[in-house]
Amino acid sequence: MSEAASESRTNATEYTVSEISGALKRTVEDVFGNVRVRGEISGYRGPHSSGHAYFALKDDRARLDAVVWKGTMSRLKFRPEEGMEVIATGKLTTYPGKSNYQIVIDNLEPAGAGALMALLEERKRRLQAEGLFDAGRKRRLPFMPRIIGVVTSPTGSVIRDIIHRIKDRFPLHVLVWPVRVQGETSGVEVTNAVNGFNALAWDGSIQRPDLLIVARGGGSLEDLWGFNDEALARAVAASGIPVISAVGHETDWTLIDLVADVRAPTPTGAAEIAVPVKADLEATLASLGARLKAAISRNFERKRQAARAAARALPSPDQLLALPRRRLDEATSRLGRGLSVSVDRKRARLRGQRLTPATLSRRMNEARTLTGRDLARAQAAFFAIVRERRARFARTATRLSPAPIARRQKLQVDALAALARRQDRIISLRLERLRGQLSQAERLLTTLSHKAVLARGFALVKDADGAVIKQAADVASGMALSLEFADGTADAVATSGLARPKPAAKPSAKAKEPGNQGSLF
Repeated sequence: MSEAASESRTNATEYTVSEISGALKRTVEDVFGNVRVRGEISGYRGPHSSGHAYFALKDDRARLDAVVWKGTMSRLKFRPEEGMEVIATGKLTTYPGKSNYQIVIDNLEPAGAGALMALLEERKRRLQAEGLFDAGRKRRLPFMPRIIGVVTSPTGSVIRDIIHRIKDRFPLHVLVWPVRVQGETSGVEVTNAVNGFNALAWDGSIQRPDLLIVARGGGSLEDLWGFNDEALARAVAASGIPVISAVGHETDWTLIDLVADVRAPTPTGAAEIAVPVKADLEATLASLGARLKAAISRNFERKRQAARAAARALPSPDQLLALPRRRLDEATSRLGRGLSVSVDRKRARLRGQRLTPATLSRRMNEARTLTGRDLARAQAAFFAIVRERRARFARTATRLSPAPIARRQKLQVDALAALARRQDRIISLRLERLRGQLSQAERLLTTLSHKAVLARGFALVKDADGAVIKQAADVASGMALSLEFADGTADAVATSGLARPKPAAKPSAKAKEPGNQGSLF
C-alpha cells in the first residue's frame, strides 16, 4: 500500500510556482478578457505619482481590486470619486507577486444618471449652504469691457461663435485660455484658467480682462461633468473678475451656472450679454446729440428773446453814459493840474528829507539810547520788585519753610533769566528793524537819485551857471553847455538852437517832421 501511494505521488505533474501563476493568469484572462463590473469605488486617493490610479470596486459581499493605467486616465470623461457607484469595463488578470486578481479598467462610467445626479445634488446642497449661490454676492457686469477673457476649447465652434458675435456687435480685444472641455482633466484646466486670469495684472504685458466667459457646447451629463467640479465652482465664486457661464444649452445646468455672476443660455448669448451693440450705441448717441443741439438752440433763442425784451425796457447807452462821460471830462481837465501839484508836493517832500548815512546813523544811535533807557527802567523795576519781595520775605520768614522759599527763588531766577533773554532778543530785533529801515531808505535814495537815470544812458544838461536845462527851446546857438553822465561830466557848445514856439500858433506839418528840428551839437 505504501509503495502504491509513493508511485501515485511520483506520477503527478510537478509545476513551479511561476508556472502555476502563469497558467492561472492565462486562464483568467482568456475567460474574463472583456467584462463589465458594477460596484462602488473604495480607497480612491487620486492618481499615483506615476499617473496610474489604484482603488477597489466593492458591493455588500465582495471586493475587487482595480487599476487604471495613465493613458486610460487621460481619456476618462469624468473623475472617479470615493463612494461613487460606477460600471467598469476591462479585463480580469492576476498579480503573481501577491497571489491576487484585479481588473484592469479600460473605461469607467457612472452607474446611470441617477448616481451622478445624487452626487451633483449633494454638492449643490453643500455649496448652497455656504452661500455661494446667493444673489447678493454676485456682481454687475461692466457695461463696456475693454478686454474679455474666454475659457473654452480653442478648436471647437464655440470660440468661433463667440468671437464672430462680439465682432458683429462691438469689436474689442478677446483673450482665449485654451482648455479641455470634456474628460477627467477638464475641471482642473478650467479652474486653472479662471485662477490664471485673476492672477494677471491690470498693467502687465498681458492685461487682466474686465469680464470672463466660461463656455462649452451642449452634451450629456457625463460630458458636462467637468463643470460640476467643486474646486471650479469655488474658483468662480472667488473670482475678482465677473464671470458669465455659458455651458451647454438652455436646458442644461451645472454648478458653475449657479455660482457665476450671470448665466447665458448659449455661448452666443454670452457674447450678446457681454457687449452692447455698437451701432445701437452710435444711434443713441446721435439721437441724444441731436436732442442736445435742439435744446441748446431753443434755450439760446429763449435767452435772446428775453434779452431783447429787457433791452427795450432799458435806457439807451447815450443816456446811461451821459453823466459818467461828463464826470470823465471834468476829471480829465483836472488831471493835468492835479498831477503837476502832486509832483511838486512829492519833490518838496523829497527835498525836505535829507536821506544821508549820517542821519540814519543818528537815528540808530537815538533808538539805541531809547532801548538802553528802556532796559535800565526794566532793570530798575526788576530790582524794585526784588527789594519788595525780599522785604515781604523778611516779614514772613518766620512763617515760611525753606522748601517753598527755594521753589520761589528758583522761579524768580528763571524769570530773571527769561528777562535777560528777552532783553537780548529785544535789542536784536530793534537793531534788525533799524537795519531794515536803513536798507529801505538806501534803496529809496538809489531809486529816486538822478544818478540811477544817468546810469541807464541819459545825460543831465546844464548851462554855464550850473542851472538845469529842461527844454530844447532854452538852448541858443553858441551856448556853452555842461553834460553830466553817470561816470563824469563833459563840456559842449550848441551849434544851433530852437526858436520857442508861439503859444497861439499851431505846429505845422513840416515842423513835426524829424528833419525840420534843430541840432544841439
